[in-house]
Amino acid sequence: MKLKLLATAVAFTFALPAQADVLFDNVEGLTIGEDGKVQRFTALVIDDDGKVAQILQAKDKKPQTDYREDGKGRVMIPGLIDAHVHVMGVGIGALTLDLSDTNSLAEALDRIRAFAAANPDRPWILGRGWNQEKWGLGRFPTAAELDSAIADRPVYLERVDGHAGWANSLALRAAGVDAATKTPAGGRIERLTDGKTPSGVFVDRATDIMQAAVPAPRPKERDLAFAEAQKVLHRFGITAVADMGTSIEDWQAFRRAGDRGALTLRIMSYAAGPDQMDLIAGSGPTPWLYDDKLRMNGVKLYLDGALGSRGAWLKRPYADDPGNTGLPLMNPAQFRNILVRAATGNFQPAIHAIGSAANEDALNAVAEIAESFPGDRRWRIEHAQIVDPVDLPKFGQNGIIASMQPVHQTSDRVMAEARLGPDRLEGAYAWNTILQLGGRLAFGSDAPVESPDPFAGLAAATTRMDAMGEPFGGWRPQDRVTREQALAGFTSDAAYAGFAEGRFGRLLPGERADFVLIDRDPMLATPSELRATKVLETWVGGRKVYDAD
Repeated sequence: MKLKLLATAVAFTFALPAQADVLFDNVEGLTIGEDGKVQRFTALVIDDDGKVAQILQAKDKKPQTDYREDGKGRVMIPGLIDAHVHVMGVGIGALTLDLSDTNSLAEALDRIRAFAAANPDRPWILGRGWNQEKWGLGRFPTAAELDSAIADRPVYLERVDGHAGWANSLALRAAGVDAATKTPAGGRIERLTDGKTPSGVFVDRATDIMQAAVPAPRPKERDLAFAEAQKVLHRFGITAVADMGTSIEDWQAFRRAGDRGALTLRIMSYAAGPDQMDLIAGSGPTPWLYDDKLRMNGVKLYLDGALGSRGAWLKRPYADDPGNTGLPLMNPAQFRNILVRAATGNFQPAIHAIGSAANEDALNAVAEIAESFPGDRRWRIEHAQIVDPVDLPKFGQNGIIASMQPVHQTSDRVMAEARLGPDRLEGAYAWNTILQLGGRLAFGSDAPVESPDPFAGLAAATTRMDAMGEPFGGWRPQDRVTREQALAGFTSDAAYAGFAEGRFGRLLPGERADFVLIDRDPMLATPSELRATKVLETWVGGRKVYDAD
């Protein structure tokens, strides 16, 4: 056994050489260049710090290096960056019940029964991914329906967007929820037809009531979930992320991985609120740790909820729910106070705003605060899904970055039309318009809300069509972006959005050698081919972290 372990260790050492230059030759390489255009190459040299030392064309003389890797003519692109992801949510989601692919309430209940039967020792059944819109239910599910699947253990399941939760009767009892439970500000407890009895569904801030009763993961469980998240993301060619809503427990899991040399994902962290920001980072952003693999950049702030649960804060009531304008989660004074607090410490705010009223408040607040905090602040608005056209020009002011998720547009299209009506779609998912008005984009997935697959995101961004090619010609096609712009959104622009430009995001001399080998050229593939792209290998800092074989 000792000899076998030694042989494995030696093989690993030679597969990932340390303190040696490597020529990675015979590739069809492409990256976003300094000018924002695609630059092609056939080889690159990686130095002993895991950085790109040279980019070579076919005509260039190959230097002498300690090692040579044969790319076998495969396509090499920069490591992909997800500019908005929930890392621990990806990992925990991989280890708990996933309902995201269910198409009806009945199918979901069957899945819940099967999961409970397969996991008899779990004291709670936890999971996520349900979507009453996809089920065609026309309403939220109830605790009684969940009881029909499992009534002997508490069950709590997050909605696909993370802005609502569904509990069974035992979970309600564990949380002390009954008809007398008051709805918290910024949240909603759904009630049965008597107007008093909780139905089992909690929206936005009301989910805190249930979360307080759910057993928190232990450190070992968090470490396991984080290891699983890294595997999932690397399998999709993702080498770096912006983690939205990092808690101190999440941060410690990242640090533990870094301390033992197991951190392979680059993480630009945004704390889960100002208190977590102070607890983790103190008076200002942390330095880059573990060879540019971890930094606390700023703070995630929530102004509203999501369209699916009608928590997005709109200027006018929902077309399919008159009288409801959504749920503002902070009043203007609270929001501006936190922005000032963050800006004073040079923390970068990442503001969740989905509805038109939330985006207006975010854009106006940045304009007000920016006068007192000049310089390169890179204010971020996360999602920026439904924006009043009169507010769109504001993205071009004060260097505001619209951190958006192309797959949300294809997933939400039908729902958005129902929620808003045809007269309020002009500023919906307006990627190209924001660029034309001087704003900047960074692209991501919002995983685990959506699949982290960046190639689905690239296809959606350039076509505004879903995987079935619908609608033909694209939904509001004037807001498509070019292939170069889409690739930049998932690489160099996503790095810029996290103050990481010059460190990673492009395959240029001096930047980290993060790259992906894939089976087709994303600049030439058809939309369907692009969605079917296979990641063959993923490399971070000149070391392989995923191999499809």
